Amino acid sequence: MSPVTLSFDGNLARVMIDNPPVNALSKAVHVGLLKAARTIASRCDVTAVILACTGRSFVAGSDIRELDDPQPPYLPEVLTAIETSRIPWVAAIHGTALGGGLELAMACHGRIADSSAAFGLPEVTLGIVPGAGGTVRLPRLVPMTQAIEIVTGGKPVDATSALAMGLVDTLSQRDLIAEAEVLAKGLAAEGPGPLLLTRPPRDVAGIDWAKEEARVAARFRGATAPAEALASLRECAELGAAEAMARARARFLRLSTSAEAAALRHIFFAERNAGQSLRATAGQSVDLDLCGVIGGGTMGAGIAAALLLSGSVVRLIERDALAAEAGRARIAAAIETSRQRGVLSADAAQAALARLSVGADYAALVACPLVIEAVFEDMAVKRAVFEQLDAVMPPDAILASNTSYLDVDALAAGTWDPARVLGLHFFSPAHVMKLLEVVRGARTGPRALATAGALARRLRKTAVVAGVCDGFIGNRIMAAYRQDCEAMLLQGADPAEIDAAMRGYGFAMGLFEVQDMSGLDIAWARRRALAAAGTPSMSTISDRLCEAGRLGRKAGRGWYDYEDGKAKAAPVVEQILAEESARAGLVRRDFTQVEIMTRILRVMQEEGAQILAEGIAESASDIDVVMVAGYGFPRHRGGPMFQKRVTR
Repeated sequence: MSPVTLSFDGNLARVMIDNPPVNALSKAVHVGLLKAARTIASRCDVTAVILACTGRSFVAGSDIRELDDPQPPYLPEVLTAIETSRIPWVAAIHGTALGGGLELAMACHGRIADSSAAFGLPEVTLGIVPGAGGTVRLPRLVPMTQAIEIVTGGKPVDATSALAMGLVDTLSQRDLIAEAEVLAKGLAAEGPGPLLLTRPPRDVAGIDWAKEEARVAARFRGATAPAEALASLRECAELGAAEAMARARARFLRLSTSAEAAALRHIFFAERNAGQSLRATAGQSVDLDLCGVIGGGTMGAGIAAALLLSGSVVRLIERDALAAEAGRARIAAAIETSRQRGVLSADAAQAALARLSVGADYAALVACPLVIEAVFEDMAVKRAVFEQLDAVMPPDAILASNTSYLDVDALAAGTWDPARVLGLHFFSPAHVMKLLEVVRGARTGPRALATAGALARRLRKTAVVAGVCDGFIGNRIMAAYRQDCEAMLLQGADPAEIDAAMRGYGFAMGLFEVQDMSGLDIAWARRRALAAAGTPSMSTISDRLCEAGRLGRKAGRGWYDYEDGKAKAAPVVEQILAEESARAGLVRRDFTQVEIMTRILRVMQEEGAQILAEGIAESASDIDVVMVAGYGFPRHRGGPMFQKRVTR
């Protein structure tokens, strides 16, 4: 059965796409649309066409799985048949019109949208550019500055913005299809106007293309697709429509087979397949409309804010009333930041804070089906919290620890029912970062795992399941390559060289820049705790920096010296490196950036392979998701395990 149906109501034709779940443009949809366009063109009695979709969305993009083996008819042929029709087509848009879906809508002669619709050309996030005229049609509907942001940034715009910039003609007030019919009949009465491609691009005179190229290069750190997309827009401004269309198509076809596109498709599917065992669990999640959080520091406040933003009622517990009010202030600040970013309205922010209560009595948590502790990363402190929870919480409550390293099994062992205990490793800021490591203990039960999966969906996070070990997946890999980076420091590299190599590969920041930003004292405290337990520190250089009070940016000095917020090489660090190299009997030598990144990748991959062999991660692609979503590994590289596969 075709995913495209054609029906007639008097002089009106209705073309309906039904290709769940998101009406992706597959070959079958292309065939159906082209057949419908040709049938309509042959009918003398048809005066207008409504194009709409069933389900929750308009066309949310092309079928990514078909990029590797495209088959005719291709989308440009379909769009040309619609755009050159003597009969006006009107797109009735609800949900999302993304990628090929927006290109399809732009090929229509009119566009009406539901007020909650969203529009975008996110192809750059897959390492390609719009392949069916998006970079040529869009600037003829909206000003070029807005087209540049939409195409190079890849982020969608809402319906109100789309209307203001000219991307849609009107917004539906009540009945989308009925109002689309009114628009279509109006276009039919007016007669065919000039084709969109005959119009000039809008507001291109003031564009400084060199400046835009520099901005895009700096923003996307080594990814080529955004720069290619900008080049396609520039061709739209400087060439005729036909030539610009031909060049955009050629660029799309070339990029479709690039290593970058392969890496981005890999991580796209890896994120969607992450946490398979959470989907397969037979358990039922607890109700997440009411949740408890213990600890109102940076992590606890972020977790509470994430829950509040998802619509949950949150009860925050701290050690005393003063600390609880400080936690409330941190949560309020996080929500205000989200409001300023446009994530929610002022009314929604106020409503979120109204769902928060704070206190110091664990009895307030008794009604919470899920409680997440986010206290200091110390086993004794966390055990004390779990002992109190175990004493007051009902037997069906799920108890979770936001821990970055600690043994979840040891925490669970102190409770009467370890099946209800698991780890939930959030990443800071917890209300922004999309990754959630779900730590499954040896006795964690299906109900707890189902709750973790439901929580991730509610918070719109990507969940990856990890087993119990020191650092789980991400922190364990980071600890391994951090140790090797310190070994390179002893052998002759300096922090700036290693950081530059990582930035050159595509990381936003290098390892030592990150350490200075987050503070060296946190890891130092952990190393001292491990040393007290009999595990000697392997980070002698870091230890010496901390002992000298070089704790990072907050101290004005760490791996680098800071003046007016700017980092510069620190002679003291150079002296420490020279002394430690001599103490180890090493002759310092030069390192190339390629050599540095080759070593970092090798260590990541070796540690990842060991994590897989131990059953800590469920798949190699899950490791890639963790490193990309949580640790800054460049998305356009696909992840360390993907790189291992493609460079064999």
